[in-house]
Amino acid sequence: MPIATINPANGETLKTYEAMGEEEIERRLQLAEATFRTYRLSRFVDRGRLLVQAANLLDEDQRDIARIMTTEMGKPIAQARAEAAKCAKAMRWYAEHAEALLADEEPAEADVSDSGASRVRVRYRPLGPVLAVMPWNFPLWQVVRFAAPALMAGNVGLLKHASNVPQTALYLEDLFHRAGFTEGCFQTLLIGSGAVDGILRDERVRAATLTGSEPAGRSVAATCGEMIKKTVLELGGSDPYVVMPSADLDRAAQIAVTARVQNNGQSCIAAKRFIVHTDVYDAFADRFVEGMKALKIGDPMQENTQVGPLASEQGRADLEELVDDAKRGGAAVLCGGERPAWPGWFYPPTVLAGITRQMRIHREEAFGPVATLYRAGDLDEAVLIANDAPFGLSSNVWTRDEAEMDRFVRDLEAGSVYVNGMTASHPAFPFGGVKRSGYGRELSGHGIREFCNITTVWQGA
Repeated sequence: MPIATINPANGETLKTYEAMGEEEIERRLQLAEATFRTYRLSRFVDRGRLLVQAANLLDEDQRDIARIMTTEMGKPIAQARAEAAKCAKAMRWYAEHAEALLADEEPAEADVSDSGASRVRVRYRPLGPVLAVMPWNFPLWQVVRFAAPALMAGNVGLLKHASNVPQTALYLEDLFHRAGFTEGCFQTLLIGSGAVDGILRDERVRAATLTGSEPAGRSVAATCGEMIKKTVLELGGSDPYVVMPSADLDRAAQIAVTARVQNNGQSCIAAKRFIVHTDVYDAFADRFVEGMKALKIGDPMQENTQVGPLASEQGRADLEELVDDAKRGGAAVLCGGERPAWPGWFYPPTVLAGITRQMRIHREEAFGPVATLYRAGDLDEAVLIANDAPFGLSSNVWTRDEAEMDRFVRDLEAGSVYVNGMTASHPAFPFGGVKRSGYGRELSGHGIREFCNITTVWQGA
């Protein structure tokens, strides 16, 4: 895949880039290692000051970087600006909280005495250069939610971004340099996926984080497993959205539309499987389909556009295959289901009903604005359907019944359960999944500690 900016709204190639050669990769690895030796000794207050400056610059650049993101991967421009604002918020949050999150811990006095020590501390120390392999769908946010905690912990970052968002990738390197971080603290590697394995095997790279597909996750995990290196993986999601009879149906249906089509439906935490109790199935389906039909599709640079193009031609083809397979299996198309005639990689908001376990879309992630509707006879069946997926990233539940809430929170196999609301990530809350959605956590104190050496310091009498 070429390293290039290709506008998904019209298929036009705007910029192409040469992949870095072995000499340049080696130079950057040397720089990362050398920078880490001194940067790890810096004070939290100084790291925080630099990160706040990066946030301030990002706020100033918001409109420009939003246009770059929209040009490269097609998200509606208003959502692109919101993504930039969210990144600045996360930077400030980690700048403010990192020192407390990584403060030395003192075990209970009784345990210290029992160990024969006069004092015991648990200290969090940085690991070193961390390679981040990041996707195109949230080209700023996915990187910042790794970079902000990693830099505040005293690590340095190496970014291998998706090949279709090179301008965003280069902007991120420039942003941190303009903020005052030493050149080797954060570097973008313009490389193809074939170069990743060699970098992971380099002893100077101490850990890796990947957000992306299952095959990419398996590849990175296999290499890092062989090299005994820490990894954090955030992979696919096919999040359930359960609606029970006590739910506010109008609100549940309204939020369901946003939850499915956010970022043009290209989000791991987008609700994808809508599981509705039979008593309210028809009422919810009517509202949901009406809302999906009402969405404005078009030029993502226009302020009133709600759904833009998919990021790539191949992505649209993959989505079409899932929909066509479901049609052949007998699924009912309640809206959408056919690509529009105009240029660009657009696909309409689509709702499919009558899904069976034999259909690919039941077990594979639909990465685009396609929703599947399921009818559940009771709570037990709703949980069964929700868990009948290889993924376990997040989940959504709509009910006013406290006992039902408790059951869903207890039984849903997911990294998050959102009750009467839409899944979203926030810097203060841990983010990640189970099953094939990956392992490890990003964000919050859990995320900043993922790439730390948790060191026990024992002192004798």
